[in-house]
Amino acid sequence: MAKIQLNGKKITLENKTSVLNLLVKYKIDYLKVAIELNGKILPKMKFKKRLLKNKDKLEVVQFIGGG
Repeated sequence: MAKIQLNGKKITLENKTSVLNLLVKYKIDYLKVAIELNGKILPKMKFKKRLLKNKDKLEVVQFIGGG
């Protein structure tokens, strides 16, 4: 189990959970987000390969249209 921080909230995940798996779990469209992982922007091409580890800090920002 990995304990991470997601948008300021502590959550527990199964080991070997990728960033993409996390987005799917929370029904977040990966094409409409920006991810900051431990203070650095994570490129979309790394969402599938980057596994979340204990004490990672993840910020997910969703793009919403409007006017």
